[in-house]
Amino acid sequence: MKGFILAAGEGTRLYPLTLEIPKPLLPVGKIPLITYLVNLYLKYGINDIKINVQKKHLKDFLKWKATCFPKEKIEFIKETKPSGTFTPIVKKKTQKWFSEPIVVSNGDELKDLNLKKMVVWHKQKKALVTIGLVKVKDAKNYGVAKMEKDRIIEFIEKPKNPPSSFINSGIYILNPEIRKYFPKNTKFSMLETDLFPKLAKQGKLFGYKWKGRWMDVGNFERWENAIKNWNKK
Repeated sequence: MKGFILAAGEGTRLYPLTLEIPKPLLPVGKIPLITYLVNLYLKYGINDIKINVQKKHLKDFLKWKATCFPKEKIEFIKETKPSGTFTPIVKKKTQKWFSEPIVVSNGDELKDLNLKKMVVWHKQKKALVTIGLVKVKDAKNYGVAKMEKDRIIEFIEKPKNPPSSFINSGIYILNPEIRKYFPKNTKFSMLETDLFPKLAKQGKLFGYKWKGRWMDVGNFERWENAIKNWNKK
């Protein structure tokens, strides 16, 4: 199966570190964040992987691949400027490759879930897009999913009174038909704002509630928590 990793963000909340080191290459337990994600993909048979990166960071990622995954099928899609989370997935360069459902993940989070079960669920529901949802204690600090059975009807950003404890965990299964939703005449587009709300209104956005470990590494406090706790046995 095929997988895409979004790794071209700026990581502004971790400045000045991320001015020098791309966020997905920051270490947790002396292992780059993105290594955990690739290992998760490989564990469940996702062995044809594309990763979008900023051109200025390409050498860093090439060195990482040569060190950690020299033989694996990993291709980098370089961007002069970040183009969002939707654009790189539907570029002409990925058109032939993206001809079947793919697993897509943010490259700067730690996740431990059964991807095989999620893919099977996605196909059973005949979903166009499935978002992996994870239960957290502090849902008010994230985008919270408002559900009708298995369908997501809305994401509410940082609500004072969350309608649930399930948030977007940054892992998705996307069907190639999403191309028709891509905004015209734009070089920057986001899954979160340009695709998901449209699908939610049409009843085509599904939420898969998974049990497992998840950590956001979005700021210094959360990164420190991951360093201290992710690899605990």
